[in-house]
Order: sequence, then C-alpha cells, then structure tokens
Amino acid sequence: MVEPLNIALAGLGTVGTGVVRLIETNAELIARRAGRPIRIAAVSARDRTKDRGVDLSSYVWEDDPAALASRSDVDVVVELVGGSDGPALTLARGAIGQGKGLVTANKAMIAHHGLELAAAAEKAGVALKFEAAVAGGIPVIKGLSEGAAANAIERVYGILNGTCNYILSTMEDTGADFGDVLADAQRLGYAEADPTFDIEGVDAAHKLAILAAIAFGVRLRFDAVETMGVSRVKAADIEQAHALGYVIRLIGTAEIDRSEGDMRLYQRVRPHLVPVGHPLAHVDGPTNAVVAEGNFMGRLLFQGAGAGDGPTASAVVADIIDIARGEKGAAFSMSAGELEAMEPASTGHRVGRSYIRFTVPDRPGVLAEITAAMRDANVSIESLIQKGDPDDDGEVIIAMVTHEVPESAVNAALHILEGSDSLTVQPLVMQIIGE
Repeated sequence: MVEPLNIALAGLGTVGTGVVRLIETNAELIARRAGRPIRIAAVSARDRTKDRGVDLSSYVWEDDPAALASRSDVDVVVELVGGSDGPALTLARGAIGQGKGLVTANKAMIAHHGLELAAAAEKAGVALKFEAAVAGGIPVIKGLSEGAAANAIERVYGILNGTCNYILSTMEDTGADFGDVLADAQRLGYAEADPTFDIEGVDAAHKLAILAAIAFGVRLRFDAVETMGVSRVKAADIEQAHALGYVIRLIGTAEIDRSEGDMRLYQRVRPHLVPVGHPLAHVDGPTNAVVAEGNFMGRLLFQGAGAGDGPTASAVVADIIDIARGEKGAAFSMSAGELEAMEPASTGHRVGRSYIRFTVPDRPGVLAEITAAMRDANVSIESLIQKGDPDDDGEVIIAMVTHEVPESAVNAALHILEGSDSLTVQPLVMQIIGE
C-alpha cells in the first residue's frame, strides 16, 4: 500500500477551509492524480471554537502554528496564515528547517523573503511551492516556469489585483465614484475592512516582483517596484478615458531594460489607460489576467479568478499534488544562487503617451498656464478636454493626452506647475499602453 502524504494546515480562513473541502470532496481523484493519498494530519488557527462550516474534529489541533513544523507525522506544511513576517515566516523557516516541504499562498512573505526560503529549501532538499500566491487559481507560475521554460521572456504584465479591477470596472459600468464603489466592494467581500494594500497597489507589487523573478531569472526586488494605486482615480477620469476609446485598469509591468547600457529591471504598478481593443480591456470584475511575451512563444494570456476559496484552494492543492509526485524543482525556475542581481531601471527616458488630469479653479488664464508649462517642457498635446460646468467647489477638470514624449518631459512640465494656485490638487498622470 502506498503511504499517504501527510500535510499540516496553518490558517483556516476562506482559503484554508477551501483546502479542507477540496481535499475531502475530491480525495479519490486527488489520490489517483498524485499517485498516493493526501491526508490532513493537523491544523492550526487562532480560534478553535469558530464555526468554519467544515468538520475539523478528526484532525489534531495545534494552538501554536509553529508546532506543526516539528510534528513527526507531517510531510508538508501548508502556510495560509498571511503576513510578510511574524508567525507565517516563523512557520515557513521552521518547516524547511525540519526537512518538510512548504506550500504557501502568502505573496507578501515570498516577495520579502522568497530568496532566503528558496535557498534554504534547496539546501534541505525540500520543495517550496507558492502557485496560489500570484493570481489565485490561474496557473501562471507553473506556466512561466515550466510551459515557457525554453523562452526568453521579454515582458510580463497584467491585472494582478481583483479588488482594484472590480472597483475600476464597476465605476466604468455605473458612473459611480471611487469611494462609493469601494464601500460596495467591502460589503460584498471583494475588499478588506482596511483595503490599503489593495487600492494603493502594494498587493499587486508583491505579485509583480514574484513574476519578474521567475520570468527573468532575477533576484526578488520588491523594494524597487514603482507603485501607485487607484485611490485617486475619479469617475471623471473613467468618463474621459471612455470618450477617448480607453478603459482604466491597474496594470503591473516588468521587463528587462537595456537602454542604459547594461541590463536593469523595470517594475511598475500603476493605473493605465488601456485601448478598448486590447485583451486586458475586457477583464472585468474581481478577475486577474497576466500577459507574458516570449521570444519564441509570442504572447500568452493567463486569465481567471484571482481570489476566492475555490480557485485559490485549487492552486494550493495542485502544489501539494506536485510534491506528492516527487516534483521539487527550483522555486523560482532556477537555483536561488543562479538568480541574477539586477539594479532597478529608471523611468524618465521611457517614451510613450500619457493621460494627465488637472483639477483647477474655474477662472480665466488657467488653461494658458498649463499649456505654457507643457510647451516649455517640450510636451506636445494630442488632445485636450475641459469639463464644462464647475462642481460645488468651483473647480473643473482638464484632461489631456500627450503625443509620445519621454516621461521626464511630462515630469518637467508638472515641476514647472508645482506651487501654482491654478492647481487645487496634484495632477494625476496615467500612461497609455499600446495595442
């Protein structure tokens, strides 16, 4: 009889209970695909009295998640606690140190400590798997590290946060402003009570740093991801983008930049204007989508549910099945020691079209001042829209689209306008991506 793979599960929130349900519901199918049964030996969470909608009475309960790492009846630890440090990191280090495989959905921990954990796993001869950490149920990590392994990936980009995508696409559909849609997203469970990590782009930046490491074979540089979220996007921006033939999406982009003489790592998360004909323009609601461009494979699109108990649990259990089959492999597609250290790329020299939104008082001379600053910084204006009626504060919106210019020129124009009483709030700049 084939011995089962015994797992310990830390964290019994939405995803953790989803893993329990999936393993119990599909036990026979999973055993056939894994080549051996997968059995939950022990669990841990903060509150053992909470009703989670699953029967946990047959599993050993550990109040301290760190104790799971030292159990002799556990082969693999599944960490679903969350957080870049604290109990999650203690458990991860302990599991690997005890010679156990580690499966996690914790993108923050991997983005901050993935290199350390990968090196430790290689030294211990155990697996480190984190498919569920990026894009929920979409097998993008496996797709990049295995399906696209023979390709030099030139660029990876996409919609990496379902909360932001829900907010932006709902604003687009309803005309509602950001605050109202965020409140709805919190009621529906798409946004946390404290949504800062989502709406300010941090969650997407964690995921982008992981994708970049796998796609390009570079060391993780979460600290070098240029990040801006969606909290400053107004319904007026959505309206103006629509009039110009675009939608607004929070896009994370990573690529190798060779323009400065050597190879540097470009990583950015920020809202962009996306042409309505682009595949990412049709990604609505709490959905994720990742585009990878390789030198032989061309463009690949991975799209699907980026969160939720079912999709994320599916990714977690798929990693467990890989370990049951004896598949270890390098966590980042190559040995941690082979990952290249790469300096971050600057962005000023990057050439493209930009959307710029100004909020200004409704008085003569304001538009002339803005266009003069653009002229003095050598920024050519392709189109300009001024929203007619002032709001209750006597302010109007001026939105413009530039011709292709270096980003440094746009920054120079805004620098000229700094401190001007013609601007009531900081201008919002969003790049426009091509077809």
